[in-house]
Amino acid sequence: MRSRQLVCGIWSLCFTFCLFCVFLHQTTAKRKLKFVSVVFRHGDLTPQEFFPTDKHKEVARQYGYGQLTKLGIQQQYELGQYMRRRYSHFLSVVYKQSEIYVQSTDCDQTLMSAQASLAGLYPLTQGQIWNPRILWQPIPVHTVPLSHDNAHSPGVESGASSDTVTDGRTPSNSQIHLASINTAITLSKQLLYLPFSHCPKYNELLRETFATRDFQRQFKQYRPFLKFLASHTGYPLKKLNTERIWKLSDILQYEDINNYTLPVWATHGVRTKLIKLSELLLQAEFGFHKQIQKSRLQGGILLKTILKHISDARRPSHQQKMVMYSAHAATIVALQMALNVFNGKLPPYSACHFFELYQEKNGQYTIEMYYRNNSLRDPHPLTLPGCKFHCPLERFTHLVSPVLTQHWTRECRI
Repeated sequence: MRSRQLVCGIWSLCFTFCLFCVFLHQTTAKRKLKFVSVVFRHGDLTPQEFFPTDKHKEVARQYGYGQLTKLGIQQQYELGQYMRRRYSHFLSVVYKQSEIYVQSTDCDQTLMSAQASLAGLYPLTQGQIWNPRILWQPIPVHTVPLSHDNAHSPGVESGASSDTVTDGRTPSNSQIHLASINTAITLSKQLLYLPFSHCPKYNELLRETFATRDFQRQFKQYRPFLKFLASHTGYPLKKLNTERIWKLSDILQYEDINNYTLPVWATHGVRTKLIKLSELLLQAEFGFHKQIQKSRLQGGILLKTILKHISDARRPSHQQKMVMYSAHAATIVALQMALNVFNGKLPPYSACHFFELYQEKNGQYTIEMYYRNNSLRDPHPLTLPGCKFHCPLERFTHLVSPVLTQHWTRECRI
C-alpha cells in the first residue's frame, strides 16, 4: 500500500514538474524570425538617355548609359551593411548558398546594385580573404533575359509604359503586339521588370485610366508644363510620354547630384514639378482606376511569389532564410499598390521593402512589413489594411487574395 502511494507521489511530482517546464518554456520562449524577403530599388546611376538640348552628353561616352555611379555603389553597400546589422543574429556571418537567393532584373544598374549590397551584407571574415588587397568575394546573382521578364528594351529604367498621356489617349503606334512566343512565357519569369506591358488587358485598363475624369482633372494643370518642357528639352510634345518624363527627371537629378551645370530653365521649382508629374503617372500606372484589376496583372505577381517563399519557410526542413530582389522604382510601387500601402511618393534610390515572417510563442506565424526610404532613419513599419501590424499569415494571405491571380495569361486577354 505504502509503495503504491510512493509511486503515485513520484508520478504526481513528475507531472507537476513537467507542467512547470511547459509553463517556463511558454513564458521564456521568444518569437523567432523564420524568413525575410526584400525588394529594393537600385542606387544612383548615369542617365539612360539625354534630352536633345542637353550639353552633358559626354557623360555617356565616359561612363556609359545606366551605370551605377560611385554614389550608387555607396548607397547599395550601406543598404547591405544595414541588413547585416538588422539580421546579424539570423543570417550566418559567412555566405551560405542554402540561406540566401538573390535575383535581379537583367539591367546593369540592378545587377551592380545587387553585388554592392551583397558586399555590405557579407564582409569577409579572416578565413575568407583570398587576396589581402581585395576584401570582396563573388556571390551569385540570378537573372533572366529582359525578353523573358518584360517587353521593354534592355537598359530602360522600368516604371513607365510608352503610353502617351498628353491628351489622355494612347497612340496606335505604341500598342504592344503579342508574338506567339510572348503568350507562352511562363508566369515565373515575369516577376521584376514592371509594368508587364505585353498584357492587352492591362493596356486597356491604362487607356481607361488616362481617360477618366479624375485623372484628366489632375493632369490638366501639367499641360502647359509639358509644352514648356518640349520647348526647352528639344523633345517633340507628342514624344513626352510617361517613360520619357521619368527619364527626364532622372537626368536632371543626376546632373544636380553630380554638380553639373543645369540648364537655366531647370530650376528647383521645375524639377520639383517634374517629380510630382512622375508620381501622378506612377499612380496611374498601377492604381488610380481599377487598382485591384491592375494589381492582379502587375504587382500581385511578385507578391504571390513572395508569399509562396514565406509559406515554404514554415517547413521544418526549410533552410533558406532570405530572398533578395534587386529591381526598380516601379517594382516597389507596383508591389506596394498591390498591398495598398503605397505612400504616393517616388521611391528614392536604394529604397527597400522588407517582409519578415515570425513564429510567435504560441506557434502562430505572422508577417511584418517595413519600408526603408531614408538611410538616416529607421524603416517605416507598414500595416496591411484590415490587419494589425503583426499580421497572422493566414489573415494576410486572405486579405491580399483579390490581387493574386491563378491564370495571368487568361486574364490578360481582352
